[in-house]
Amino acid sequence: MTDGKETPGEISNKTCMDLFDDTPATAQTAPNTPLAARMRPRTLEEFVGQARILGTDSLLRRAIEEDALTSVIFFGPPGVGKSTLSNIIANHTKAHFENFSAVTQGIPDLRKVIEAAGLRRRLYGKKTVLFIDEIHRFNKGQQDALLPHVENGTVVLIGATTENPYFEVNAPLLSRARVFTFESLSDEQIGGLLDRAVTDPERGLGELRVVLEPDARAHLVDKSNGDARTALNALELAATTTRPESRKADAVRRVTQAIAEEALQRRALTYDKTGDTHYDTISAFIKSIRGSDPDAGLYYLAKMLTAGEDARFLARRLVILASEDVGNADPMALVVANAAAHAVEFVGLPEAQLNLAQAVTYLASAPKSKASYIGLKRALADVEAERSQPIPKPMRDSHSGTGRAAKGDIPYVNPHDYPGNYVAQEYLPEGVQTQPYYEPTENGFEAAIKLRLAALRLETFE
Repeated sequence: MTDGKETPGEISNKTCMDLFDDTPATAQTAPNTPLAARMRPRTLEEFVGQARILGTDSLLRRAIEEDALTSVIFFGPPGVGKSTLSNIIANHTKAHFENFSAVTQGIPDLRKVIEAAGLRRRLYGKKTVLFIDEIHRFNKGQQDALLPHVENGTVVLIGATTENPYFEVNAPLLSRARVFTFESLSDEQIGGLLDRAVTDPERGLGELRVVLEPDARAHLVDKSNGDARTALNALELAATTTRPESRKADAVRRVTQAIAEEALQRRALTYDKTGDTHYDTISAFIKSIRGSDPDAGLYYLAKMLTAGEDARFLARRLVILASEDVGNADPMALVVANAAAHAVEFVGLPEAQLNLAQAVTYLASAPKSKASYIGLKRALADVEAERSQPIPKPMRDSHSGTGRAAKGDIPYVNPHDYPGNYVAQEYLPEGVQTQPYYEPTENGFEAAIKLRLAALRLETFE
């Protein structure tokens, strides 16, 4: 020290310390380390899932292997490997790796990291990779403070977020980073992680001689919803709180479905997402809404959501129902159903449950009509039964070869040139309509449609 100031050498000794001096291998086997942390993959070869972005010869994998990573943002649900992949990068890169939490650290801490990164770059030509967990927690000012240093290469940013970065990260910062979207792990991948954790004697539960019964395994897989951390944490709690079956040294700890339910605090429902229960429940759901029973609709919605049914599947069924069973009796039904379907994509679960519930109660409470559906069925029947008839010449495209008007042809009459924007003329091919297709009901708004069409038809015959 000189005059209370650190020399460049002393600064470099501090700033170039590897954040992972307690290496992942050591940290993962330290006493009382949670199972999910102990089982965390240490190499790309051990990494599970995300084949779309980390598959062989993918851009991201090549960048990591060649230590040529540029600024990126990892976006996806919890427990799918965002932080894990960042740790793997930390072990692989020759750059200094700095771990930063947007939850517990602020701009003063960020300035210190940036200052050290700049010094490290000037003195030693060494890059700094800055990992910011929960980057969406940074406000606009914090993101703006980071922007110039990402742009000039002082730091290579790795941001991790569970929120859509296109809404939560400033556009200038987002434009300087490539977004990689992580997906929930599959049931097979979660099951494989559980099996490995049960048998691994070094990092897992192998020394406890855990027997994970099939029903318990299936419950942990199903209820973890693709979140490896949730599955492993629940497995650890279930295994460590289960007593051995005897006092013998080789006694096993048997984890049953009841124990798995208690560990996850979620009861197993009798629901098979690909079997009869699935079809019976969705049938009851649709019939309840069609039958104007919002309570029953909400019950079956809750049952399917709790059982892990795909929210997109439910949203699609509501959009179909809005046209098939409500129709023009309440034209807003389709708007509400479509808005709920959009919300499922835009907001995601669990919050989008509220949007689905609103759509269910609206559709169930709305007046009902199948007139549009019946009209389509009638038209389809005529199209299939009748020979193809030529389109009336006035209805054809006037620029086409078959639509050009000839002397003596009946001209097309524009309804907007007449009072009420209506004029009687023939739109259908001759002789194809065996019956009215669309016959509005007396329900809801369709009653007004029925009156209007009746008045127009009366004017036609007059």
